[in-house]
Amino acid sequence: MQILKVISLLLDYPTETLISGRDELEQAIIQSREISPKQSGALFELMALICTNDLMDGQEHYGALFGRGRSLSLLLFEHVHGESRDRGQAMVDMMAQYEEAGFAIGVKELPDYIPLYLEFLSTREDIEAREGLADVSHLLALLAARLEERESAYASCFRALLQIAGAEPHQAVAELRAQVAAEPRDDSLEALDKIWEEEAVDFLQAEQQDRCGALPSAPGKAREESAVPLHWVDFQHEGLAAVPAKEVGNV
Repeated sequence: MQILKVISLLLDYPTETLISGRDELEQAIIQSREISPKQSGALFELMALICTNDLMDGQEHYGALFGRGRSLSLLLFEHVHGESRDRGQAMVDMMAQYEEAGFAIGVKELPDYIPLYLEFLSTREDIEAREGLADVSHLLALLAARLEERESAYASCFRALLQIAGAEPHQAVAELRAQVAAEPRDDSLEALDKIWEEEAVDFLQAEQQDRCGALPSAPGKAREESAVPLHWVDFQHEGLAAVPAKEVGNV
């Protein structure tokens, strides 16, 4: 489903690659039958904002929007598991899903990074891609609602994804609007400092508990490791014909 590749690129860190491929991306939006003209128009508006404004300004805006706080994180499991150990196993399972499908990744990005997940879904059959989006539709609606609350054109990407998943975008977002409006902003310097302090305290407490609660290992038996390492392989997946493989940005 080519429109998923387009949305993947729009949600990724803005680069010259995106700007140089604008004509082809716009043609892909025009040819898409998975989204309505209204959703297509909103994607065109986002494309114009990214491509006509100064690139460095766009990159700075992108980092401030998606890189501060957790509420707009583009990591799926950030919203589901936070920093719990369940998140590590979820990522391992997602990596296994990619590998089973023959989708090899070598970029320095976590497997639950939404643009990467969309690129994966763009390689699958339409029904599988829709099901993959439906599985995370609540998160898509939540991100759309939060972006609308901040009057961001990036909300158009998530509304389009909701429509592809089979949901009615306006209704899905409207159901979350009151909840989002009541949420405290987590992207201020004060909020970020508070999160950092809480994480530091939690880390030190957990480390102390591990040291105090650990039993001596039996002779010849290695201590069980709790962290599961992720291994990456070369990225050989082809994107749109005239658009080079995208550069994944840090968010």
